[in-house]
Amino acid sequence: MSCAVPVELQTKSLSLLRPSLVNVLGVGIHALDPSKATDLILAAINQQYKGYVCVTGVHGVMEAQRDAALRRVLREAFLVTPDGMPTVWLGRMQGHPQMKRVYGPDLMLDICARTTGLGGIRHFFYGGKPGVADQLAANLQARYPGLNVTGTYTPPFRPLQPPELAALTRVLEKAPPDIIWVGLSTPKQEKFMAAYIRKLPCKIMVGVGAAFDIHTGRINDAPNWVKKAGMQWAHRLQQEPRRLWRRYLLNNLTFVAALGLQLTRLRRYSLPASDSGPSAE
Repeated sequence: MSCAVPVELQTKSLSLLRPSLVNVLGVGIHALDPSKATDLILAAINQQYKGYVCVTGVHGVMEAQRDAALRRVLREAFLVTPDGMPTVWLGRMQGHPQMKRVYGPDLMLDICARTTGLGGIRHFFYGGKPGVADQLAANLQARYPGLNVTGTYTPPFRPLQPPELAALTRVLEKAPPDIIWVGLSTPKQEKFMAAYIRKLPCKIMVGVGAAFDIHTGRINDAPNWVKKAGMQWAHRLQQEPRRLWRRYLLNNLTFVAALGLQLTRLRRYSLPASDSGPSAE
């Protein structure tokens, strides 16, 4: 397993390796790029740590303004990656020129590519509508021959009941994964990871939202130039206007207004200290 991890990351403390936080309306987002995010996730697996990764853009930041529980979940995450160009631009303004977008679907592909053929890295897919997780696993195994997938699980559209949690635990115990990819919507996936990272047999959970639908062809991904321009939200809105209009139009306008207050220092957003770092199993 360690051959997928740079030598300098195999033994160093993950608490020391994690990058600085960027203050986005009081939400701490790590000043990362895709390569660094992948390295740190693989290092956490290599070092037998448990934790979860929140891939967070404007939507997650704005949900956190209204939801104290989500703010706590983000604060306690192993990593909070910048999934959105506005968070990247703000990070660069705060002195992190190396910061780049860490987009959930791309992060999934990067980690799958780095772990193909490594028998010790095991993947599990949790989320999506019926059949989506199975199709995702099949697509990724076809794209990356040798990818070690231990299983999939399609959850109900509500919190797990005790019998369902017991059934999921039994599935995971048969072949414990290193990574559970969680494909729910924000803030459901973040709260799920925080609630179950200590209860389920795995090392890392990564919430990747729309990656399940994108990598199974249910949603078309945006062209790279659209992503770099920070306009991917418009591409998604065009595909799912009824479901996403409120999220993007109202959230985006409110975010821009709040960001203006932060940048002009008319309102100060404090960045709480992390309540917990990575912990060993």
